[in-house]
Amino acid sequence: MDRISTAAFRTEIDFALPMGFIDEAGVRHQRGVMRLATAADEILPLRDPRVQANPAYLTVIVLARVIVRLGSLPAIDTQAVEGLFAADFEYLRRLYEEVNSADVPDVLMAAHTANGALAGGPSVLGEA
Repeated sequence: MDRISTAAFRTEIDFALPMGFIDEAGVRHQRGVMRLATAADEILPLRDPRVQANPAYLTVIVLARVIVRLGSLPAIDTQAVEGLFAADFEYLRRLYEEVNSADVPDVLMAAHTANGALAGGPSVLGEA
């Protein structure tokens, strides 16, 4: 069995949304952290009635489970994910797929740009 040093293997990835989530106070939140998904993150939402009624909702629930921080928001839930601009939702969906692919160690050890996004990914400066 291969062993991966915990110092070299990251379970969380920083990101910067292209547009940013606008909260009720009008504050824009762009920078956040996503963690690697567990099997439970993908299996448990399948029981949710919202997913059973609309399978596309699975992505909303999974993202709400794996985004551990977004700006200064106290918590990330499905309402926050539903409130994302389409460009930000798509960015997070692609990021999720990339960091949870079979090439996880390569992705999580990849060089990051100054704004915390994956190298080669969208670049966004500034955050409220």
